[in-house]
Amino acid sequence: MELPNKDLGTLFEQLGLASDPASIDAFIGKHGRLPEDVRLADAPVWNESQRALLRDEWVEDAEWAPIVDELNVRMHQH
Repeated sequence: MELPNKDLGTLFEQLGLASDPASIDAFIGKHGRLPEDVRLADAPVWNESQRALLRDEWVEDAEWAPIVDELNVRMHQH
């Protein structure tokens, strides 16, 4: 089933994580502030399937890529 509106909430659903705004903010607050040399998909917080989804969507510049990029920016903010 194709999701009509892709945003951080739907990305978090795809990752199997709580997807409401407060949960997303809490997740980023807890696991964010990644060092600049750590790629989003390589962060230790992800399991293998989550890592693969993030990496594949980014590398393939797939339709999720802008949302993955948004998460990447937020996870690297200090």
